[in-house]
Amino acid sequence: MDGGDHADVLVAVSVLERGRRDRLGGRRRAHRVLRRTGRRGHDRALRRLRRYRGGCARRDRDRGAARVAPAPRGRDMKAAAALLLLCALFACPAAATAVAPVPAFEHVVLIVFENKEFTSILGSPAAPTFNSYARRYANLTRYFGVTHPSLPNYLALVSGSTHGITSDCTSCVASGKSLADTIEESGRTWKTYAEDLPSVGFLGPASRRYAKKHDPFAYFPDVADSPSRRARIVPLSRLAIDLRAGTLPSFSLVVPDLCHSMHDCPVSVGDAWLRRIVPTLLSLPNSVVFVVFDEGSTSIRGGGHTVALALGTAVRRHTRFTRITSHYGLLRTIEQAWGLPLLGRSAGATPITGIWH
Repeated sequence: MDGGDHADVLVAVSVLERGRRDRLGGRRRAHRVLRRTGRRGHDRALRRLRRYRGGCARRDRDRGAARVAPAPRGRDMKAAAALLLLCALFACPAAATAVAPVPAFEHVVLIVFENKEFTSILGSPAAPTFNSYARRYANLTRYFGVTHPSLPNYLALVSGSTHGITSDCTSCVASGKSLADTIEESGRTWKTYAEDLPSVGFLGPASRRYAKKHDPFAYFPDVADSPSRRARIVPLSRLAIDLRAGTLPSFSLVVPDLCHSMHDCPVSVGDAWLRRIVPTLLSLPNSVVFVVFDEGSTSIRGGGHTVALALGTAVRRHTRFTRITSHYGLLRTIEQAWGLPLLGRSAGATPITGIWH
């Protein structure tokens, strides 16, 4: 392309820039300038521009890969240059090949409910709080448990593995590292806030409506055998105290009791509990509150199709993540946010993206 050709293209771009204030008129003037170049590739370039812009719109809508027109051949190089400059003005992003970033959250709060399929919660009149949050924040519409029963799902959430455990055993052991280890190694902090836990660091199988099977860190010997680390497993009543004192840890696992988790009680009871607990967490700066279920009532993709929501100040309002994901994908998201080593099967999972500020 010679200097005169460059000038023609730049004039067209300049016209279209001014035409931002008047889109239709700006495009027509730009097209007239391009036609004055007398190049036969002009019409082909315009067709490609329309296809390219349509592909961008479809990609934004579907959150999938961009669908773009094929690359121009040599005889269309000038028109292609104009096309690229025009696309820049239309703010049509290039096809992404790298994983979109996850913000470095200040706090991550993970709340885990029990044993409900997606359709038992979203769309149910018994769950107005869940449905309201799903509309207002981010709905992870294709989230799945990884297996049955409860315990291996909780272990998967914090370590990327079920550790070969296939029951809700209380004396079994999970070997290897968990989020507790990698979070501490990064200089961050963690706690489990368990409802009806009778005392700090309690490791018994059950107490009132507390069940050890919903407290995964208690299964890792490097936590259970360390008094200082075991002291990070605390009753839920400590959550409000830590919030008031400004000492909420980097990562908080919040475990409702067997009734409020919907394990033993109706959906409406768990929904009302969520309405009481969550509002104080939504104003935490640059933070996310994940609300998930450990498993559903079916075995679709291993553990059933369940509800998963992302709430809080780090989340863009009224968004959806529509790719298939699971406990491993959620773990990968936390790891990527904080630059942590990838544990177990989280290494092969896709982080949750496209919903963050």
